[in-house]
Amino acid sequence: MTPIPLDLFAGIPVSDFAAAKPWYERLLGAIPSFLPHETEAVWELAPHRFVFIVEDAERAGSAIPTVMVENLDARVAEITARGLEPAEREAYRSGARKAIYRDADGNEIGFGEAPGD
Repeated sequence: MTPIPLDLFAGIPVSDFAAAKPWYERLLGAIPSFLPHETEAVWELAPHRFVFIVEDAERAGSAIPTVMVENLDARVAEITARGLEPAEREAYRSGARKAIYRDADGNEIGFGEAPGD
């Protein structure tokens, strides 16, 4: 099977864009890559792989994206240095691990590491 080029946009609805944006800047360690409009911010995590927040109070709190990283401990340490601690940490029988952060709306943003990474 030939790989198909793709872009991935993972959306996170928030109830208050102005309050959420600084929290996501701390979580992701950067200002947004671009701002499509006044209540949406987009971060490019890797080439063609984006996460975005958008003000949508009716759907806020229901997102559960997980970003897989090569060194979970280093990523958590970087986020901790910016003032955020994981709400939970999970370890699975397979050896995979995950650190979970929750924004003010209850959206669950995970950073995971697969065994062998």
